[in-house]
Amino acid sequence: MSSLNPSLAQVVSIAGTDPSGGAGIQADIKTISATGSYAASIITILVAQNTQSVTAIQEIPLDFIQQQIDAVFTDLSITAVKLGMLYHENIIQLVSRNLKKYQPPYVVLDPVMISQTGHTLLKPQ
Repeated sequence: MSSLNPSLAQVVSIAGTDPSGGAGIQADIKTISATGSYAASIITILVAQNTQSVTAIQEIPLDFIQQQIDAVFTDLSITAVKLGMLYHENIIQLVSRNLKKYQPPYVVLDPVMISQTGHTLLKPQ
């Protein structure tokens, strides 16, 4: 296990990216850190966007998402999980199985379905 201070809340964000820093993993890390907690992240989807629009979405293979989950949960004592952009059903199912497996004390579901500029960020199924 990690050598982090055990009294420090360890929070992981499971979400997509936002290179402009206004949402996604980048915004979650800022928010988690501002609470005085340790921020970890598991990236589910790569998003090319700026403050004006989403220009592309690149999927990450499910096995690599699983490797990120296992790496984080086997090393850190996760106090809470914050869920953001999960993009499609297979990622949702993968994350759900792992939440059951690792049983973090708190889970915050903040689903991301549409960007502020109207781009779909969750497949309809």
